[in-house]
Amino acid sequence: MRIAKQVRRWMTVAAVVTLAGLTVSANAEDKLWNVYEGGDGPGKGKSIVLVSGDEEYRSEEALSQLGKILATEHGFKCTVVYAVDPDTGIIDSNNGGNIPGLEALDSADLMIIATRFRHLPDDQMKHIDDFLKRGGAVIGMRTATHAFNGGGAYGHYSFNYGGPMTEWKQGFGRLVLGETWISHHGGHKSEPTLGLIAPDAKDHPMTRGIKDGDIWGPTDVYGVRLPLPGDSMPIVLGQVTKREGPGNNDDPFFGMKAETDRKPIDNKAKNDPMMPVAWTKSYQVPDGKPGKSFCTTMGSSTDCANEGVRRMIVNAVYYLLGMTDKIPADGTKVDLVGEYHPSQYGFHKGDYWKDKGLKPSDFK
Repeated sequence: MRIAKQVRRWMTVAAVVTLAGLTVSANAEDKLWNVYEGGDGPGKGKSIVLVSGDEEYRSEEALSQLGKILATEHGFKCTVVYAVDPDTGIIDSNNGGNIPGLEALDSADLMIIATRFRHLPDDQMKHIDDFLKRGGAVIGMRTATHAFNGGGAYGHYSFNYGGPMTEWKQGFGRLVLGETWISHHGGHKSEPTLGLIAPDAKDHPMTRGIKDGDIWGPTDVYGVRLPLPGDSMPIVLGQVTKREGPGNNDDPFFGMKAETDRKPIDNKAKNDPMMPVAWTKSYQVPDGKPGKSFCTTMGSSTDCANEGVRRMIVNAVYYLLGMTDKIPADGTKVDLVGEYHPSQYGFHKGDYWKDKGLKPSDFK
C-alpha cells in the first residue's frame, strides 16, 4: 500500500514536470533552451532573453555566445531560445513556427532578437507582445528588421504589414527598431562592412572602447531609408569595402579578411551617404508604455567573431538598461567564452539541419 502510494506520488510529480517542462523546466528536462545563470557583475539580478531563429545568419551560434559573455563576464541571467523542431528537439532554423521558451520574457529586462520571417503561434507571440507593451528594452540584430512574417492575432508584426492598424505599418521592424527589410546595399557575400562612429555619437556611451575601424564584419551593409524615423540616432555608419583577395565558398568568411579588406569600394555612391548599421531610438506600441531599442544590421555569427561588434552590442545592453555609468572608458569586456567557430552564413534546404543534429544543449 505504501509502495503504491509512493508510485502514485512520483507519477503525479512526473506529470507536473512534463507539463512544466515547456515553461520553466525545459532546460533541465527537455533541453529546448539554455539558461546561463549570471554570476557576480554589474548585471546581477537582471534578466536577458536572447531570441534566435533565422535560416541564414546562424543566430543560434551568435546569441549563444553573447549569452555566455553577458552571463560570465557581466552577471546577467541569460536565457537563449531557439527555433526547434518539436518532434526531434533539434535546432531547425527552417522551421519558422516554433520558438519554445519565450515565457522567459515575462520577467525579462531586455530582449535581444535576431529572427527572420518567423510565423509563430499566437501563444508564443503573446509573450513578445506583452514584453513590448510594458516597454521592455530591445536589441535587434541583422534580420530582426524583418523578424516576423505571419498571420493570426499578431499579423501586424509582419515586416510588410499594410493593414488597418496604421501604427504598425511595416511591422515590428519599423515600429520598434526603426526599419524593415529594404535591400542589400553592399555586395552580398562579397563586400564586407567597416564600422565608422557616426559624427554625433563620438561621445555616446555605446561607443566607449570603440574607434573607427574596430567594427568589421563579412556581412554586407543593409539599405535603410534616411533619415530614420522619430528620434533615431545613428551610432555606427557602415562603409562598404573591397574584398582584396579571391572569393572562397569553403571559407566561413567567403575569403574576406578583417586585416586587409578595409578600403572603400570604387562605387563612391554606395558610401555617400553611408548607411547607418547601428542606431538607437524610442518606441511605443499601441496601448503600451514607452521603451527604448537599439538596432544593428550587423550580427551574423561571423560578424560576432569581431571584438568590436561584440563590444558594440554589450555596450548597448548597458545603455538600454540605464547602466551607462558601469561602462568602462575602454568599453565592456567581451572575451569569447569557450571555443567559437562560426559557420558560414547562407541558406540550406533539405536535411541540412537534421544532419547537423544540434540541440540547444550542444551550446552549453
